[in-house]
Amino acid sequence: MTARSLSVYVDAMLDRLLLTCGLVAGPLFTVAYLTEGALRAHYRPLRHPVSSLAIGDRGWTQTVNFMVGGLLSLAFAAGLWRAGPSHWGASLVGVWAIGLLCAGIFRTDPVSGFPPGTPDLPQPNTRQGLLHDLFSLAGFVALAAACVVFAWSGTPGWAIYSVVSGVLFAVTMVLASAAFAQKESLVDLGGLIQRVSVTIGWTWLAVLAVRTLNG
Repeated sequence: MTARSLSVYVDAMLDRLLLTCGLVAGPLFTVAYLTEGALRAHYRPLRHPVSSLAIGDRGWTQTVNFMVGGLLSLAFAAGLWRAGPSHWGASLVGVWAIGLLCAGIFRTDPVSGFPPGTPDLPQPNTRQGLLHDLFSLAGFVALAAACVVFAWSGTPGWAIYSVVSGVLFAVTMVLASAAFAQKESLVDLGGLIQRVSVTIGWTWLAVLAVRTLNG
């Protein structure tokens, strides 16, 4: 094997490794928060946000989950930049990754009565909680935008799936935010709506990873 062919082989393997990170990030993140949510006392997955799992003595588990999900997503963004069809789209996935990392660095405030003894809507928010919400919002907006940007880089079927995923992701995130703001008709389903939203987002990222790996 010549030096040039070796370099090409190494580059190809690096691309595949980085893109595979996008395939595994979502399932790992989802299994982790579902498991911890099922085990945490007084935590109601249908009502409480995923971020609330970072509160308390075992909160480190969700913090690690945010960090791992963010690092894997950042590696995926690098793979998309190297091998994907859109640098703009890759940058937006990178913003999503940074949002996850910052969600791990800045812990959310209690909401919807978790942990027990805390108010449904604490006032005022802490600086940490505000930064958590700000970076999370930036990540959510970036991922919804990435769905639209990448829609133009494939078949009509892929375009439709991407745009629909982006719209549904954004709409369900808005509904989840309203629930956590204690909108009476949604508050008891805030956790469920948020889980539907993040599942839509992670699934789209995994499909994008598969398409790029096979492209």
